[in-house]
Amino acid sequence: MNPTAEELVLYADEDVLAINKPAGLPTLPDGYDREAAHVRSVLWPLYGRLWIVHRLDRETSGVLALARSAEAHRDLNMQFESHQALKVYHALVVGEPTWESTMVDLPLLPDGDRRHRTLVDDEHGKPARTEMHVLERFEGYSLVQAVPRSGRTHQIRAHLSALGYSLVGDRLYGVSEGLFLSELKPGFCGGIAGECALIRRVGLHARSLELTHPSRGDALRFEAPYPKDFAAALRQLRRYSLPPA
Repeated sequence: MNPTAEELVLYADEDVLAINKPAGLPTLPDGYDREAAHVRSVLWPLYGRLWIVHRLDRETSGVLALARSAEAHRDLNMQFESHQALKVYHALVVGEPTWESTMVDLPLLPDGDRRHRTLVDDEHGKPARTEMHVLERFEGYSLVQAVPRSGRTHQIRAHLSALGYSLVGDRLYGVSEGLFLSELKPGFCGGIAGECALIRRVGLHARSLELTHPSRGDALRFEAPYPKDFAAALRQLRRYSLPPA
């Protein structure tokens, strides 16, 4: 079932619309199925014409901003291109980083292999920087805050991969099929083959976004609550997989 516009909207005025995009809903129309739902098709009946300012991958949930006029679109585009807009992501990571905070400064090349992954490439890659900080630690997993200081395709996933980690549910940059309760709860015998995952998609959520209002000039901050699958995964990790004290 497709979400309704009312269910998605975090903020709306005459210039800016901010939503909490669900995982599975693409930002732009599907090139193979033009009739499939996407962000603008869901919002159009209530809000009319909208301009896409930035994108989230289909599987990524969280804050997405759209412009409601061509003038607002130009201003917001400039903010994103000049990295004045601050995007904060929360990532469910497979593994336990050896660092508490780190700045990843590695050039990235999109579509760098046959699997169309973004790769670190010192010769042909474009500059890319991501601030990372461990928010919570679990046995075998971590909740990491990632703040991209550039806007490369799959930047967080590629930088995590370069550090030796991957997101829960990321089969492109890792091997995880998702997070299952049987992996966490002692004695639980659901068996992955017949078990519903706590979270099966890429465990990445755009937690907050800060930008300047395009006509008023005041600061705006939007925060998106975790969706059910992300929250359920965190709840079970906190219950069954806390590291030894």
